[in-house]
Amino acid sequence: MKKEDLLRIIGEDELGLLKAKSDNSSAITADQRLVDSFEEINHFMQVHNREPEIGKEIQEHRLATRLQSIRKSKDKCEALKEIDLSNLLDAGGDEVHSVNDIILDDDLGILSREEEDLFDLKNIPQQKDRKSADIIERRKPCKNFSEYEELFKKCQKELASGKRVIRKFSSEKEIQKNAYYVLNGILLLIIKLENLHNNEIGKLNGTQKCIFENGTESKMQVRSLVKALFENGYVVSENIDTDGQAVLENFSGVTEDDSKTGFIYVVRSLSRDPKIQPIENLYKIGYSTIPVEERIKDAHEDPSYLMAPVSIVTSFECYNFNPQKLEQLLHNFFGSACLNIDIFNGKGQRHSPREWFIAPLNIIERAIALILNGGIVSYKYDSDKQDIVLR
Repeated sequence: MKKEDLLRIIGEDELGLLKAKSDNSSAITADQRLVDSFEEINHFMQVHNREPEIGKEIQEHRLATRLQSIRKSKDKCEALKEIDLSNLLDAGGDEVHSVNDIILDDDLGILSREEEDLFDLKNIPQQKDRKSADIIERRKPCKNFSEYEELFKKCQKELASGKRVIRKFSSEKEIQKNAYYVLNGILLLIIKLENLHNNEIGKLNGTQKCIFENGTESKMQVRSLVKALFENGYVVSENIDTDGQAVLENFSGVTEDDSKTGFIYVVRSLSRDPKIQPIENLYKIGYSTIPVEERIKDAHEDPSYLMAPVSIVTSFECYNFNPQKLEQLLHNFFGSACLNIDIFNGKGQRHSPREWFIAPLNIIERAIALILNGGIVSYKYDSDKQDIVLR
């Protein structure tokens, strides 16, 4: 370009876009376009856990030069500090002295020509890299984050105390409203699910809105979140004290499409045997394919019931899964607290019942809830403390 042509362009710059201006003014207010341009840099950091670098593929190079130019402006650093999630900005203050400075200061990408070499593929990102970037939608600051901040703090405390644990995300069925997840190391909470349905190939579709612990929010397709969680995500289990009880309360909620498979029950012994009667928190955990009342009517003649009447403490109707399997899981979980005793029937034959356990009732119910929500793998029963603890 000739010098006279450049002077003519600058002279026709009615909007003052090319006017060199010192950064001595007070902090500017970032317009939405500036915010959006910096959010792309935030997004890159969240995906790759590093700053964009100059000389890499086209998109990354563009973000790196944009970040470099923003850092040169105290005003822009000040305006963007509230959304600077990774402390990327160090306010500078360099003045613009040349056309090259104008190009470097093009943080909005107005002057960029990314499509210049359409047939030069050396800087085109690999498909897998583009896929990774597409999975995580752009996030923006959450204006009402104060409404959720205490929830995140509470969740972190429950994780620290062992009342919640994290496990690898393994199924789209784990996507639920008001549930917590960890994506790329950041805790998130789903606050809205809309238009959920299975598509023609059985995949979950719909939209969702989530809040991130770092004060941002995102609206994205459920499929995008599922893909991101499969790639680098975890599920946060429910609180074993409070949410577990909710699972139990909803355990018997059924529809006409559900199929009854049996009963899980907990009973206590009414035995007067001095070896049995003094034992506190002694319960039998069992399953039955017939109503529990009918199953226990002859308990006084059955060695598995300690040859004594029993009282029903609680029972659950089971639908759509094998109650015997649930019983087996519970027996394994409480195996260290199994009652070790020999019982003789009316014919003098010896039996060693293995379905009686020494554990508080609320702990048994909590274990059932953990099995149903899939969190049981992270816990074990401490027979000395008579409590559920982390493995």
